Amino acid sequence: MSIPLRTRPVGDDGRTMQTTARDATARDATARWIVAVRRIPTSTILLGLVVVLCVVGTIMVGSASEVVSIETYGSPWSILIRQCMWMVLGAAGLAVTRRVDYRRWRRFAGLVLAGTFALLLAVLVPGIGTHTLGSSRWLGFGSFNVQPSEMAKLALALYGADLVVRRQDAGGDHRRIIGPLLLVTAAAAVLILAQPDMGTTVVVCCVALALLFAAGVPMKPIAKILLAAAGLAVVAGLIDPYRRQRLLAFLNPGAHASGSGYQILQSLIGMGSGHLFGVGLGNGQEKWGFLPNAHTDFIFSVIGEELGLVGAVVVLLLLVAFCWFGLRAAMRAPDRFGSLLGVALVAYIASETFINVGTVLGLLPVTGIPLPFISFGGSSLVITMVASGMLVNIARHELPPLER
Repeated sequence: MSIPLRTRPVGDDGRTMQTTARDATARDATARWIVAVRRIPTSTILLGLVVVLCVVGTIMVGSASEVVSIETYGSPWSILIRQCMWMVLGAAGLAVTRRVDYRRWRRFAGLVLAGTFALLLAVLVPGIGTHTLGSSRWLGFGSFNVQPSEMAKLALALYGADLVVRRQDAGGDHRRIIGPLLLVTAAAAVLILAQPDMGTTVVVCCVALALLFAAGVPMKPIAKILLAAAGLAVVAGLIDPYRRQRLLAFLNPGAHASGSGYQILQSLIGMGSGHLFGVGLGNGQEKWGFLPNAHTDFIFSVIGEELGLVGAVVVLLLLVAFCWFGLRAAMRAPDRFGSLLGVALVAYIASETFINVGTVLGLLPVTGIPLPFISFGGSSLVITMVASGMLVNIARHELPPLER
């Protein structure tokens, strides 16, 4: 009687070899893609991300604003046309700051800061500042208005980076850095909070904290400053009745569904109704008067409704990528001023993104911060693009790894 021999099924070796070959090919392709991405200049990547974000922002502003544009101006295109006009102005600013060596702006840091403080004071003067919806945040005439508090973010980043470098070059310790920087930040925060504008005040403080961290200040004093700032923010939120209502609505929006919690609930309804791929561009319902400020502070909710979770995540990833490559540009800068300025500019855009998305998702109280590059806005869009141009210029001067 013959005993059958144990043999491996025919074809197993072939399939195993094919799988191994496919895995090796996939690994090689991934490695080549990573190397190719690393060879692309950081400045090119940042500029490309700005262009993509601005295109997405223009499309979404056009979709989110058509109803309110008809109600306000009688045409569905009016707000979109204004956004395009501001975009052109911002693109011109980006083109200038992209080409001008970022180190040249250092000599104007004090002048820019002084001019910004003058504008922040002017906006509070009755008859000079434009008073709208309980706030005095704008200067201008007619439909052309600028918001000085937007300039404060860029001015503090520029002046703070210069201040830190000067004090460190003079051999000063971290106390000589903390004191002057906190004094300037506190003065700007008080003027901005008086408008009132709590959201921009928080962004300005984030820029200052990022500068302290990048300057190598020990974590203990930074933690103390952070706790003190958080405590003051809570006090400021509880003292003012309007901000107190927003804080209570954040803690329990359902209990204020017909009042201060209405906007948060509508935002969450819009985000939830988009599901995975959205209801389609232009087909959202929230912009039909249900969600206030749909084309400005809450445009991310419209993105979630019309483009779904996938669209919202893609937009968020684009903003995260911009911040990531911005930090890479800061790390590769040829001098400390470039590194500090790059970190401050990234902190400015990253904090605005975090606050806006957190507000839309109901994770933070409503503060009125726009989503960078995406929300409708005049001075906010222009200043963001000017800051992006500075960041691109820093990236254009980046040093190869062996020279850093």
